[in-house]
Amino acid sequence: MLNQNAVARSRAVVFAALAIGAFAFASPAKAASQSQLFPFILPLPAQPHQPAQPYQYETQQPSVQAYAATEDEGSAYELPPRLRRQIVNYASHEAPGTVIIDTPNTYLYYVLGNGRALRYGIGVGRDGFTWSGTQSVTRKAEWPDWTPPPEMIHRQPYLPRQMAGGPGNPLGARAMYLGDTVYRIHGTNAPETIGTHVSSGCIRLTNNDVTDLYSRVNVGTKVIVLPMEQRRADLGSATR
Repeated sequence: MLNQNAVARSRAVVFAALAIGAFAFASPAKAASQSQLFPFILPLPAQPHQPAQPYQYETQQPSVQAYAATEDEGSAYELPPRLRRQIVNYASHEAPGTVIIDTPNTYLYYVLGNGRALRYGIGVGRDGFTWSGTQSVTRKAEWPDWTPPPEMIHRQPYLPRQMAGGPGNPLGARAMYLGDTVYRIHGTNAPETIGTHVSSGCIRLTNNDVTDLYSRVNVGTKVIVLPMEQRRADLGSATR
Protein backbone atom coordinates (compact mmCIF):
# COMPACT_ATOMS: atom_id res chain seq x y z
CA MET A 1 0.00 0.00 0.00
CA LEU A 2 2.86 2.35 0.82
CA ASN A 3 4.58 1.52 -2.45
CA GLN A 4 1.41 2.32 -4.38
CA ASN A 5 1.13 5.73 -2.69
CA ALA A 6 4.77 6.55 -3.46
CA VAL A 7 4.30 5.55 -7.10
CA ALA A 8 1.19 7.73 -7.32
CA ARG A 9 3.06 10.73 -5.93
CA SER A 10 5.95 10.19 -8.35
CA ARG A 11 3.57 10.06 -11.29
CA ALA A 12 1.94 13.31 -10.15
CA VAL A 13 5.33 15.08 -9.98
CA VAL A 14 6.31 13.86 -13.45
CA PHE A 15 2.97 14.98 -14.88
CA ALA A 16 3.37 18.41 -13.38
CA ALA A 17 6.87 18.75 -14.81
CA LEU A 18 5.69 17.71 -18.27
CA ALA A 19 2.86 20.22 -18.08
CA ILE A 20 5.19 23.10 -17.20
CA GLY A 21 7.54 22.11 -20.01
CA ALA A 22 4.70 22.03 -22.49
CA PHE A 23 3.66 25.55 -21.54
CA ALA A 24 7.24 26.82 -21.64
CA PHE A 25 8.03 25.52 -25.12
CA ALA A 26 4.66 26.32 -26.75
CA SER A 27 4.47 28.79 -29.66
CA PRO A 28 4.45 32.54 -28.71
CA ALA A 29 0.70 32.70 -29.28
CA LYS A 30 0.00 29.84 -26.86
CA ALA A 31 2.86 30.24 -24.38
CA ALA A 32 1.79 30.74 -20.78
CA SER A 33 2.72 33.96 -19.07
CA GLN A 34 4.99 34.07 -16.03
CA SER A 35 1.97 34.87 -13.84
CA GLN A 36 0.12 31.77 -15.11
CA LEU A 37 3.02 29.47 -14.35
CA PHE A 38 4.09 31.18 -11.12
CA PRO A 39 1.05 33.06 -9.75
CA PHE A 40 2.93 33.94 -6.54
CA ILE A 41 5.41 36.25 -8.40
CA LEU A 42 4.16 39.83 -8.81
CA PRO A 43 5.05 41.51 -12.13
CA LEU A 44 7.41 44.53 -11.96
CA PRO A 45 5.81 47.90 -12.82
CA ALA A 46 6.59 49.16 -16.32
CA GLN A 47 9.48 51.69 -16.41
CA PRO A 48 9.19 54.75 -18.68
CA HIS A 49 11.72 54.81 -21.49
CA GLN A 50 14.71 57.06 -20.70
CA PRO A 51 16.59 58.27 -23.80
CA ALA A 52 20.35 58.02 -23.51
CA GLN A 53 21.95 61.28 -22.46
CA PRO A 54 25.06 62.37 -24.36
CA TYR A 55 28.20 62.94 -22.26
CA GLN A 56 28.66 66.61 -21.49
CA TYR A 57 32.26 67.73 -22.04
CA GLU A 58 33.67 70.55 -19.92
CA THR A 59 34.14 73.52 -22.20
CA GLN A 60 34.43 76.37 -19.71
CA GLN A 61 37.73 78.22 -19.90
CA PRO A 62 39.77 78.58 -16.69
CA SER A 63 39.38 81.94 -14.99
CA VAL A 64 42.21 84.17 -13.90
CA GLN A 65 41.86 82.65 -10.44
CA ALA A 66 43.35 79.48 -11.93
CA TYR A 67 46.67 81.28 -12.03
CA ALA A 68 46.65 82.19 -8.36
CA ALA A 69 50.27 81.09 -8.01
CA THR A 70 52.35 83.55 -9.97
CA GLU A 71 55.00 82.45 -12.40
CA ASP A 72 58.11 83.22 -10.38
CA GLU A 73 56.77 81.64 -7.18
CA GLY A 74 58.72 78.47 -6.57
CA SER A 75 61.23 79.39 -9.27
CA ALA A 76 64.86 78.46 -8.67
CA TYR A 77 65.91 81.95 -9.76
CA GLU A 78 66.53 84.48 -7.00
CA LEU A 79 66.94 88.20 -7.57
CA PRO A 80 70.21 89.78 -6.44
CA PRO A 81 69.77 91.51 -3.06
CA ARG A 82 69.76 95.03 -4.54
CA LEU A 83 66.83 94.17 -6.81
CA ARG A 84 64.61 92.65 -4.16
CA ARG A 85 61.54 94.55 -2.97
CA GLN A 86 62.43 96.65 0.09
CA ILE A 87 61.68 99.91 1.88
CA VAL A 88 64.44 102.47 1.36
CA ASN A 89 65.26 106.05 2.24
CA TYR A 90 64.26 108.16 -0.74
CA ALA A 91 64.13 111.95 -0.83
CA SER A 92 61.33 113.16 -3.06
CA HIS A 93 58.93 116.07 -3.25
CA GLU A 94 56.32 113.88 -4.98
CA ALA A 95 53.12 112.95 -3.18
CA PRO A 96 52.78 109.53 -1.56
CA GLY A 97 51.51 107.01 -4.09
CA THR A 98 53.56 108.44 -6.97
CA VAL A 99 55.56 105.96 -9.04
CA ILE A 100 59.06 106.98 -10.15
CA ILE A 101 60.98 104.92 -12.71
CA ASP A 102 64.74 105.25 -12.25
CA THR A 103 65.71 104.02 -15.71
CA PRO A 104 69.53 104.22 -15.38
CA ASN A 105 69.60 102.25 -12.12
CA THR A 106 66.76 99.84 -13.01
CA TYR A 107 64.61 100.70 -9.99
CA LEU A 108 60.96 101.56 -9.54
CA TYR A 109 60.05 103.63 -6.48
CA TYR A 110 56.60 103.75 -4.96
CA VAL A 111 56.69 106.90 -2.82
CA LEU A 112 55.54 106.32 0.77
CA GLY A 113 56.23 109.81 2.09
CA ASN A 114 58.36 111.01 4.99
CA GLY A 115 61.54 110.39 3.01
CA ARG A 116 60.81 106.73 2.30
CA ALA A 117 59.78 104.64 -0.69
CA LEU A 118 59.14 101.04 -1.58
CA ARG A 119 61.78 100.05 -4.14
CA TYR A 120 61.46 97.31 -6.75
CA GLY A 121 64.03 95.97 -9.18
CA ILE A 122 62.90 96.35 -12.80
CA GLY A 123 63.88 95.64 -16.38
CA VAL A 124 63.86 98.63 -18.75
CA GLY A 125 64.19 99.43 -22.44
CA ARG A 126 67.27 98.33 -24.31
CA ASP A 127 69.54 100.77 -26.10
CA GLY A 128 67.46 102.98 -28.39
CA PHE A 129 64.15 102.05 -26.72
CA THR A 130 64.25 104.02 -23.49
CA TRP A 131 61.94 106.99 -23.02
CA SER A 132 61.10 109.52 -20.34
CA GLY A 133 58.27 111.80 -19.26
CA THR A 134 55.24 111.90 -17.01
CA GLN A 135 52.22 109.69 -17.57
CA SER A 136 49.38 108.29 -15.51
CA VAL A 137 47.93 104.82 -15.12
CA THR A 138 44.91 104.66 -17.41
CA ARG A 139 44.04 100.99 -17.14
CA LYS A 140 44.85 97.94 -15.03
CA ALA A 141 44.54 94.28 -16.02
CA GLU A 142 45.10 90.92 -14.37
CA TRP A 143 46.77 88.25 -16.51
CA PRO A 144 46.40 90.51 -19.55
CA ASP A 145 46.29 89.42 -23.17
CA TRP A 146 49.24 90.54 -25.26
CA THR A 147 48.80 92.20 -28.64
CA PRO A 148 52.19 93.37 -29.96
CA PRO A 149 51.93 96.84 -31.58
CA PRO A 150 52.49 97.10 -35.35
CA GLU A 151 55.95 98.63 -34.96
CA MET A 152 57.03 95.64 -32.88
CA ILE A 153 55.60 93.23 -35.44
CA HIS A 154 57.55 95.10 -38.13
CA ARG A 155 60.80 94.60 -36.21
CA GLN A 156 60.04 91.03 -35.19
CA PRO A 157 57.69 89.43 -37.78
CA TYR A 158 57.82 86.06 -36.00
CA LEU A 159 55.89 87.38 -32.99
CA PRO A 160 52.30 86.20 -32.49
CA ARG A 161 49.61 88.72 -33.42
CA GLN A 162 47.78 88.03 -30.18
CA MET A 163 48.40 85.87 -27.11
CA ALA A 164 45.91 85.06 -24.36
CA GLY A 165 46.81 85.92 -20.79
CA GLY A 166 48.41 83.28 -18.59
CA PRO A 167 51.69 82.20 -17.03
CA GLY A 168 53.40 81.89 -20.43
CA ASN A 169 52.39 85.38 -21.55
CA PRO A 170 55.26 87.94 -21.73
CA LEU A 171 53.14 90.50 -19.84
CA GLY A 172 53.01 88.23 -16.81
CA ALA A 173 50.53 88.40 -13.95
CA ARG A 174 49.53 92.09 -14.06
CA ALA A 175 49.77 95.14 -16.29
CA MET A 176 49.29 98.87 -15.73
CA TYR A 177 48.88 100.85 -18.94
CA LEU A 178 50.48 104.27 -19.19
CA GLY A 179 48.49 107.08 -20.80
CA ASP A 180 47.76 106.56 -24.48
CA THR A 181 51.24 105.15 -25.13
CA VAL A 182 52.14 101.56 -26.03
CA TYR A 183 54.10 101.29 -22.78
CA ARG A 184 53.10 99.37 -19.68
CA ILE A 185 54.38 98.43 -16.28
CA HIS A 186 53.93 94.68 -16.28
CA GLY A 187 55.13 91.31 -15.01
CA THR A 188 57.37 88.86 -16.80
CA ASN A 189 57.82 85.13 -17.27
CA ALA A 190 61.61 85.73 -17.41
CA PRO A 191 62.57 87.04 -13.94
CA GLU A 192 66.27 86.75 -14.81
CA THR A 193 65.87 89.84 -17.04
CA ILE A 194 65.17 92.08 -14.03
CA GLY A 195 68.01 94.59 -13.65
CA THR A 196 68.78 94.57 -17.37
CA HIS A 197 68.08 96.81 -20.37
CA VAL A 198 66.20 94.39 -22.57
CA SER A 199 62.62 95.50 -23.31
CA SER A 200 61.08 97.56 -26.10
CA GLY A 201 60.33 100.35 -23.64
CA CYS A 202 57.99 98.68 -21.16
CA ILE A 203 58.86 98.46 -17.48
CA ARG A 204 58.90 94.89 -16.21
CA LEU A 205 58.90 93.43 -12.70
CA THR A 206 58.77 89.89 -11.39
CA ASN A 207 55.24 88.55 -11.19
CA ASN A 208 55.34 88.65 -7.40
CA ASP A 209 56.48 92.28 -7.39
CA VAL A 210 54.07 93.47 -10.05
CA THR A 211 51.21 91.84 -8.15
CA ASP A 212 52.25 93.73 -5.03
CA LEU A 213 52.56 97.04 -6.91
CA TYR A 214 49.23 96.43 -8.66
CA SER A 215 47.50 96.22 -5.26
CA ARG A 216 48.86 99.67 -4.33
CA VAL A 217 48.41 101.60 -7.59
CA ASN A 218 45.09 103.02 -8.76
CA VAL A 219 43.91 104.26 -12.13
CA GLY A 220 45.07 107.87 -12.28
CA THR A 221 48.34 107.26 -10.38
CA LYS A 222 51.12 109.58 -11.51
CA VAL A 223 54.12 107.85 -13.10
CA ILE A 224 57.41 109.69 -13.68
CA VAL A 225 59.96 108.05 -15.98
CA LEU A 226 63.46 109.49 -15.59
CA PRO A 227 65.63 109.78 -18.72
CA MET A 228 68.47 107.39 -19.38
CA GLU A 229 70.88 110.30 -19.76
CA GLN A 230 70.18 111.41 -16.21
CA ARG A 231 72.74 109.14 -14.60
CA ARG A 232 72.30 110.34 -11.09
CA ALA A 233 73.57 108.53 -8.03
CA ASP A 234 71.25 105.95 -6.52
CA LEU A 235 69.40 107.78 -3.77
CA GLY A 236 67.60 104.77 -2.45
CA SER A 237 69.41 103.24 0.52
CA ALA A 238 67.79 100.38 2.34
CA THR A 239 66.18 101.05 5.70
CA ARG A 240 64.61 98.87 8.32
